[in-house]
Amino acid sequence: MMEIEEVSNYEALPLLSLNHVSLLCRSVLDSMRFYEEILGFVLIKRPSSFKFNGAWLYNYGIGIHLIENTSIDDFDTIVEPRPINPKDNHISFQCRDVGLVKRRLEDMGMKYVTAVVEDEGNRVDQVFFHDPDGYMIELCNCENIPILPLSSCSFKPRLSSFNRAAPTKCGFMENMMMESLSMDILNISF
Repeated sequence: MMEIEEVSNYEALPLLSLNHVSLLCRSVLDSMRFYEEILGFVLIKRPSSFKFNGAWLYNYGIGIHLIENTSIDDFDTIVEPRPINPKDNHISFQCRDVGLVKRRLEDMGMKYVTAVVEDEGNRVDQVFFHDPDGYMIELCNCENIPILPLSSCSFKPRLSSFNRAAPTKCGFMENMMMESLSMDILNISF
């Protein structure tokens, strides 16, 4: 008989919060200006023992560490900037007024893409744009969708089209994950 160890048997690491994000950049000066002027970060002291060009910025409880790498273009085969794609890697920041963000980006001549996420009457507005090195930034009002652990979601298996399942307090993806987990458990037990 096969023994299954549950992930919950392991104690979580003693993590406290996100501390910083490190980004390689072509020009520390251009990137500093972007994160200060557009996103409101503040330049902070960086350890003097570093022997490479960079900068540390801080605000909103997190840091951004910029590391200059002037040879980034040597490895980049894309001549034109990448399209702004909400499904690409990005850093997301919570904001109070997405409309103000869009107006400010328009005033600065910056390209951006918007998206909307809706779930059970809750709406999240998102704005995506690039920093000077092509890293994608998202500003959103994501607090509009509550954070629900999967364990709090009532599992309702999908039924045939003749017999619809009752609505649940969790979304499609959460129900698919719970159904997949249930099927895995059944498969293992036989």
